[in-house]
Amino acid sequence: MARKARETSGTGIYHVMLRGINRQDIFNDDEDFHRFLQVLYQMVCPSDEITGKQLPARCIFYAYCVMTNHVHLLVRESSENLASVIKRIAVSYAHYYNKKYLRYGHLFQDRFKSEPVNDSAYFFTLLQYIHQNPVAAGMTANVSSYPWSSWHEYERAGSGIQDICSTGHVLSRMPIQELREHVNTLLPKTDSILDFDTGNNYMTDDEVKAFISDTYGIDPFNIQLLSKDKRNEILREAKDLGATYRQLVRLTGLSYAIIRKA
Repeated sequence: MARKARETSGTGIYHVMLRGINRQDIFNDDEDFHRFLQVLYQMVCPSDEITGKQLPARCIFYAYCVMTNHVHLLVRESSENLASVIKRIAVSYAHYYNKKYLRYGHLFQDRFKSEPVNDSAYFFTLLQYIHQNPVAAGMTANVSSYPWSSWHEYERAGSGIQDICSTGHVLSRMPIQELREHVNTLLPKTDSILDFDTGNNYMTDDEVKAFISDTYGIDPFNIQLLSKDKRNEILREAKDLGATYRQLVRLTGLSYAIIRKA
């Protein structure tokens, strides 16, 4: 089944998600987190490898959150397009990670997920969502206590420290006191924000059925009869192509927990 083209943002701003291959952890200690943040910094403050001359920013970041096995970015295209920037990030960090942990091959899931951000209301919703990821995952009690997100850059804005994110752009539209209250107001569960729980592009029920039937020669409901490994292989492929958790629950009869863990 051919992949659908990415939606283009009229503002050049995107919500991007990168995940470790096979959902594995890709940040194991503080050094790994710091290295990834260095890679992000190199995107906004690049320099020529030979002359050391400062180059134009490849992109602009407004928010990030680095979790143990995935990353959320709120990014705007600048001198390079989105695909080029994300490729640079993935290749650079994978090179470091593979060398450190004596491994080979791809580190990130083959295709990053993205969605266009075309209005300010959704932009500020994403600022909430991205910074609240560790809270929603039960990793920390509040936004400010998680060390690997951009919220600390907003809290220290104006201190003279050169950060990764363009905090001034955001704070010119929402003062820090108001932004702090906004970011700490927990979002309800919502399907309106693209996440790894949903596909990069929505598939209809018929498309999900056709994929499973054409590729594996079985009715989706009969996935229950397969071995755990085979069942999970099919579920992972369907999710990567764009099937949602709710669709797979409905079409296969499997529980939400099984589909989420696959």
